[in-house]
Amino acid sequence: MQSTHLRNKLSLLGYQIALCLVFMAGVAQGQHFKWARRNNPEFDRRKISYGFMIGLHTSTYQLKYSDQFVTQTFDTVHSVQGSYSAGFSLGFLVNMRLNEVLDLRIMPKAGFYNHKLTYYYTNNTTKQQLVETTMVEFPILLKYKSMRRGNVRMYMIGGITPGIEASGKNDVQSNTANLSIRSRNLSLDAGFGFDFYFPLFKFSQEIRFSRGITNMLGPDASIYSAPIKYLNTNTISVYFIFQ
Repeated sequence: MQSTHLRNKLSLLGYQIALCLVFMAGVAQGQHFKWARRNNPEFDRRKISYGFMIGLHTSTYQLKYSDQFVTQTFDTVHSVQGSYSAGFSLGFLVNMRLNEVLDLRIMPKAGFYNHKLTYYYTNNTTKQQLVETTMVEFPILLKYKSMRRGNVRMYMIGGITPGIEASGKNDVQSNTANLSIRSRNLSLDAGFGFDFYFPLFKFSQEIRFSRGITNMLGPDASIYSAPIKYLNTNTISVYFIFQ
């Protein structure tokens, strides 16, 4: 069990290193254009602008145990742990300029998620629940922008993301029973990114952290849901945005 947990930690560390490399490459590219001629100097003066985005993410369930977990019924269950799994999202962007440094941003998108829960037992066996969902999400965000320097601009972003499952049901792989999961979610988002201005478009690289505030554990009872009291999502995303 410890080796499995260590592999999950190393996998997450590798993903975070990859994200950092992406942003370091973006910053290096931005420095290259720092003293170049300003592209699209009036771009950010548009009241409304549109675009599209591609996102890569890794997501997991974070849980709290129920009172039943410490009863004799589940004395063979050592622990339940979530692990990060990769996914992607596609969507559009509507950006409204509020003032020189603040924008309102709406980003409707479809997100494809895999969430895994592994049940560890005292006899050194494990069982796994895999929840595959397609979520239609509507991030509503405020974007706070720094001063533009050459063709680069840094920003911070935050807001909320309501979401609903597109298929109307969860695809849960299990041998005996299903882990009941709700079809609606709401998360708090925060992140930062860089805008890069090119002659014909603006390209943005953004990293965003999302924490679900909705209990995703469904009402249907099963041997997999009984040890759990609260289940929420944690997601780390990288977005590539074209405007």
